[in-house]
This record gives sequence, structure tokens and C-alpha cells, in this order.
Amino acid sequence: MSDIFEEVDEEVRKDKYSKVWQRYGNWFVSCAVALLISAVGYVQWQEYNFEQRAESSTEFNAALRLIDSKKLDEATRALAGLAESGTKGYTILAKFRAAGLKAQAGNSAAASEIYDAIANDDEINTLYRDLARLYAIMQKIDDGDTSELSTDIRKLLSDDNPWRFSAREMAAVLALRKRDRKTAKEYFKMLTDDPGTPAGLKQRASEMLQAIDG
Repeated sequence: MSDIFEEVDEEVRKDKYSKVWQRYGNWFVSCAVALLISAVGYVQWQEYNFEQRAESSTEFNAALRLIDSKKLDEATRALAGLAESGTKGYTILAKFRAAGLKAQAGNSAAASEIYDAIANDDEINTLYRDLARLYAIMQKIDDGDTSELSTDIRKLLSDDNPWRFSAREMAAVLALRKRDRKTAKEYFKMLTDDPGTPAGLKQRASEMLQAIDG
């Protein structure tokens, strides 16, 4: 999860604004705004938007400091406020962080609710919606409906999905919950055979295959 935070936060902190908008699918909104306002108005809008991003950055970093200081109730309130009023990149970050706090506190239901809301938000880029869907499944994997979760995880298994490796592992775990050892082995073997599988995940898959065969 830290990778996605680092990716989004790095782009926001470095203020690569045009790149952020292109990646998040909002560049056409920027073009529409530019066509609708005058040159003077556009400059004012840019200044306002820069100030908004700076403010969101300050609020997000303040929330992180609260987390580091174990002031989790205050951090939760700060993240909730940022999720409502922050700029787009920081809004996404705030929601993921808030869900993470709920998960760490053992409140899987509340964490899943936040992740599901992200996953079902059509205004958020598919990359982050899929990540939220994956984390929602992780929160529900122990006591959720295995059939529903298996349907959800299949949406993330395509070869071009950046979260496919973790999704395959979750699909294998869900298969084991249904006592479907054959399907579980297929997913674990996909992980061990794919050269792109991260080393740690490949090791876990290899150990699971040995355990199933043993």
C-alpha cells in the first residue's frame, strides 16, 4: 500500500500538475476550464489552485504527524476533513489513510466501507479504484461471502491490471476457503511462474503450493 501513497504523494509534492491530471483522467476538465475563462481569470484560477494544493499538502502532513504521535482520533478527524475538501490527489490519499487507520484498529467493517466507496466512485481513476477494491476484499476475506468476493477479485486478474499479483494471491486464498484446492494451486502456480511476480509474493506462493501438495 505504501507504494501507491508514495506514487501519488510524490507527484503532488513535486507539483507535477499536468502529469497528475493526465494520469487521473482529468486533463479534459482542465482544457474545458481553460476554454471557458479569460486569460486573467485563468491566471487567478491557477494561483487559487496552487494555494489549494499547498493547503491540502499542509493538512495531509499534519495528519501524518498526528498518526506518528499516536493521536489517532485527531488524525481521523483531520483526514475526514481533507477527504471532503482537499484537492484530488490528497483527497484520495486521505481516504486511503483513513481506511488504513480503521483496519489497524481492527474495525474491518469501517475500513471496507471506505474502500468500497472509493472503488465505486466513477470520478476516481480506475487504478486507485481497483486498489481500493483489492483492499476491501482483504478486509472481508475472513468472514465475507466467498462467492461475492471471488466475483469481485476476478475484475482485477487481467494481465494488464497493475494489482494482478496481489489479486491472484487473494483469489487463491478465496479458493482455499471454498476448499477448491485445484483452483488455488492454479493461481499460486501462476504467481510462481510469472517472472513479474514480486519476490516476497512468489516465495509465499511457492510455500503454499508445497503445503497444498504436502
